[in-house]
Amino acid sequence: MTDAANVLSLAHAPDQATRNTRLSDNWRVFSVMKRFAALFQALDQTTKTNAKVAALADYFGTAPDADKLWTIALFSGRRPKRAITVTRLREWAAERAGIPLWLFEESYPIVGDLAETIALVLPAPTRDSDMALADQIAEIKSLAAVEDEDRKTAILAAWERYGTAERFVFNKLITGGFRMGVSQKLMTRALSKATGIEEPELAHRLMGDWTPETTDFERLILAPDPAADLSKPYPFYLAYQLDEAVEALGPPEDWAAEFKWDGIRGQVIVRGGAHFTWSRGEELMTDRFPELAVLPDFLPNGTVLDGELLAWDYKADAPQSFNALQKRIGRKTVPKKLLADAPVVLRAYDLLEHDGHDIRTCSFAERRKKLDALFAGLPTTLPLRLSPLLKAPTWDDLAKQRTTAREIGAEGVMLKRKDSPYRDGRKKGDWWKWKLDPLVIDAVMIYAQAGHGRRATLFTDFTFAVWSGNDLVPFTKAYSGLTDAEFREITAWVKKNTLERFGPVRSVKAEHVFEIAFEGIQQSTRHKSGVALRFPRMSRWRKDKPVSEANTLDDLKAMLETYG
Repeated sequence: MTDAANVLSLAHAPDQATRNTRLSDNWRVFSVMKRFAALFQALDQTTKTNAKVAALADYFGTAPDADKLWTIALFSGRRPKRAITVTRLREWAAERAGIPLWLFEESYPIVGDLAETIALVLPAPTRDSDMALADQIAEIKSLAAVEDEDRKTAILAAWERYGTAERFVFNKLITGGFRMGVSQKLMTRALSKATGIEEPELAHRLMGDWTPETTDFERLILAPDPAADLSKPYPFYLAYQLDEAVEALGPPEDWAAEFKWDGIRGQVIVRGGAHFTWSRGEELMTDRFPELAVLPDFLPNGTVLDGELLAWDYKADAPQSFNALQKRIGRKTVPKKLLADAPVVLRAYDLLEHDGHDIRTCSFAERRKKLDALFAGLPTTLPLRLSPLLKAPTWDDLAKQRTTAREIGAEGVMLKRKDSPYRDGRKKGDWWKWKLDPLVIDAVMIYAQAGHGRRATLFTDFTFAVWSGNDLVPFTKAYSGLTDAEFREITAWVKKNTLERFGPVRSVKAEHVFEIAFEGIQQSTRHKSGVALRFPRMSRWRKDKPVSEANTLDDLKAMLETYG
């Protein structure tokens, strides 16, 4: 039985006593790094949520604290940065395997994953190791400060002491590509099972600007200090897309409605006389939005606002396009001209902390009342705007208001049950996003590229073009939206209809039209077409439409004038 199978067997034990016995027997023979590799394999080899939770919970119940902390960090996106270039890794792996580099390069696309390809071609290890996960990561992090030859020596030594499973995980860590099909919510559930701490409380403890270097398992999980991190945000409550008829939600008077703004979801925190700005992705962005630095002078300590960060047009007192905001995304410092051209405001729609008290268990109606009262006394010159609630006695009235969303820079409507608390993560029932139908355009596929990992044998990444006179002009890429059967069908077609190859990219005959759906369109100097789409995906394979009837560049430019 494989290490992963041993771990998965724990999830199917009939009772806790049997689980504990198997756990003791299995983990005792594993080195510490082997435990983590076996966990990684076990999670990858099952799609059953309960089995994943059980495997994680058992690991959290037995691993050393330092390894548990790094496991939490890895599964919440706090992975170490890449320690070495992939070019060097390919060269060293081919050399150690005793094969020419070209053979390694031919093998890589077939396997579809660099870490796995390296793990498979290397010869069997010559020694064993009981290195802990935390110690291995510390060694990886130290490679950034040493010469290339010393990096090679350290990496070859690691390959020598690990079997295939551990090598695979090690390679993922050194390339900075550690990702797992396990959500942070699922990981939090397993941690709750192992520690007995409630999930919502754990979710809050795991938020904030921590790393395994700045805390330990005891302080972060078991005995957190509430005052240790004034900047700590709350877990974001996420809405589901409303796909059924809105009338199915019941009486409209039970719901509050507002526009769904097209910006960056964020929390603004004022505590201890300072302010902090967090994105939904748990990125601390305080320095990127210096306009908000005035807020501690006007908001009471112990205030946490949830809302949308928007580029704002103060003359029109309305949001600018997402394109204006995008120019500021990713910048550590913002030049004065950009600050003047695209000033940012927080359009607040919820209050999570009031006078230092966590009020998330209060109903939305109560929180909104406190939010309205807070804004009533604030100067209108502040970089804050209240998201207005929509007045709609009937669902038909709300539907009519929803159709105006794009005109005011919104994506649709948010619906929030008035008696709902502010939960953590994505929960069905209380919050819904009723988005507008996406924009669509018919385009011709002209390039295809194979996917990665499990999609390595399929062509899944495509480039699309529209007509400009008699020429096809590429304007976007898309890689999602088709069924598995459709991906297999188009893959077979690509193999038979390739015109040229440019590395992994194939030029194909212009024979297939696809409907491309997208959320927005904006001008772009980086693209030959002059436009860029927001969230493009394939919504339909238009087998009913000839290539000559695909849309034109003029059609795109007309959409840019209307919606850009």
